[in-house]
Amino acid sequence: MSQSPRAPAAAGDTSITHSAPPPSAWAGVALIAVSASAFGAMAIFARAATASGADIFAMLLFRFFVATILLLVWCRLQRVRFPSRRRALGIALMGGIGYVGQSLCFFGALQYAQASLVALLLYLYPVFVTILAAIFLHERLTPVKLGALALCSLGTAFTVGGGQGQPLGMVLAVASALIYSGYIVVGARLTKGVDARATAALVCVAATVSFGAMAAVRMSQGGPLQWPAGAGGWAALVAIAVCSTVIAILTFFAGLQRLGAGRASMLSTLEPVVTVLLAAVLLGETLTAPQLGGGVLILAGVVWLSARGARSESASA
Repeated sequence: MSQSPRAPAAAGDTSITHSAPPPSAWAGVALIAVSASAFGAMAIFARAATASGADIFAMLLFRFFVATILLLVWCRLQRVRFPSRRRALGIALMGGIGYVGQSLCFFGALQYAQASLVALLLYLYPVFVTILAAIFLHERLTPVKLGALALCSLGTAFTVGGGQGQPLGMVLAVASALIYSGYIVVGARLTKGVDARATAALVCVAATVSFGAMAAVRMSQGGPLQWPAGAGGWAALVAIAVCSTVIAILTFFAGLQRLGAGRASMLSTLEPVVTVLLAAVLLGETLTAPQLGGGVLILAGVVWLSARGARSESASA
């Protein structure tokens, strides 16, 4: 969620030819892949925490509170420079409204529609991001982007699978995708020139405040938070905070700066592949032929976008 300055060699090395993607582009691909993997693992951690007795509000509050502490301490030790008050406020609002709104819509959709359908609708966001980035960030809609987007979208549909749900669930799922799309596009502009660690810290602080306020209101109405009953559940909460929040957010925003909103969001469709694979390995869930085929399509789109997209943008620079 924050920007990290590019290395001098990546920014000014004139020896890079047009026959290969620039190092910064490959670094961005790797960062987004790590982010997608970390986010993809969150469903597995969340299931373990839920099985131990934790509820959604407890998980989200713990997630962002722990992430905030870790990021602020790290920023302090590394002497990270934070942006001006005006920009910091904008980034905080992005987290406190955008990130929180997306989470609430997503989990609300799960109450009215099957998880597979909700996830499928959420992963419409690369389409929305690509369109919004073209409109507001003036990113070019190259043939490579459009082709990779088609492959990733089709692959996501196969991977996540179908499902049925009430209209309200579908509306909330689409709203989640739209909010997340706006979050990414706004983030691409607001975080420009800001250290990724500072951005991540500001977003997590704002999310903690928002979820803390909601938890306080909930408790005032007689609904206490439900925490894990065992060590395994607490370990899962820590994993959600450290792996699926701190690491996932930092690597996403760092990759976002190197690749742009459209390509970063398309590469993030690796997330459902990671979720499906981890569910098969750790939870014993069976992989169906459509899921395997979808995973192949997503990986094909990612490889194409990485190899040809970076080359195309480098050649046109």
